[in-house]
Amino acid sequence: MIIKQDFWYPAAQEARRLHIYLPDNYHDTDERYPVMYYFDGHNLFFDEDATFGTSWGLNEFMHEWNKQLIIVGMECSHHGNDRLTEYSPYQARYGMFSDEPKGDITFDWIINDIKPVIDREFRTYADRSCTGIAGSSMGGLMAFYGVVHYNNVFSKAACISSAFGFCMPQVHREINEHPVDPDTRVYLSWGTREAKGVNDHEHEDTKSYTSRANRSFARKITAQGAAAKVFCQLGGIHSESSWREQNRIYMDFLWNAAD
Repeated sequence: MIIKQDFWYPAAQEARRLHIYLPDNYHDTDERYPVMYYFDGHNLFFDEDATFGTSWGLNEFMHEWNKQLIIVGMECSHHGNDRLTEYSPYQARYGMFSDEPKGDITFDWIINDIKPVIDREFRTYADRSCTGIAGSSMGGLMAFYGVVHYNNVFSKAACISSAFGFCMPQVHREINEHPVDPDTRVYLSWGTREAKGVNDHEHEDTKSYTSRANRSFARKITAQGAAAKVFCQLGGIHSESSWREQNRIYMDFLWNAAD
């Protein structure tokens, strides 16, 4: 079951749509569920809602997966470069976008506005051990920032094709200044066709800038006693069509601890 409802985003003085997935048997039981929050919520469930016509296919995936979760997909701004600033915790370089970063404002909205309502209106396990966050591209950067900077709220993160390129020093500093709890699991991935300089799409990329960045962050996470998984998708591109193929990989790692 997918519920679509608008939720006020004070920083932009406009409503943003939430796409909320509930297990099929939600209304037939009194059970409580962990919650996974996703950025770019319109791209998660249905192709007709997705920006480029292909979704992550999470609706179909959740019907067949072995664990039941509530998923909260948060739609981004669709105005100009607003998504970039609202999904950035750091000031951009190289002229990517000039507005002040609003990543912390977005997290304030998620943590202090959205999450309390979700925990009140639905049967959730509200503690950090049962709360995860996920995203791709700028959403992947935000997911990583969230699990590190707000580790008291999120214990799990799927950081897919994350936009680390413009803020590498800040991300390194973030991990050094905000150690994560050992009960933290972080998934980091990229595709060979989105890593600059990679021409071999049949073997794992270990040398590109993208590879070095993701592996470096994973090492920092594991050095703090937490768990990290790095996944290089052979032939993967910067698109929902590739990201949907990773659903089982990151979900199993984050929520089935033995994997």
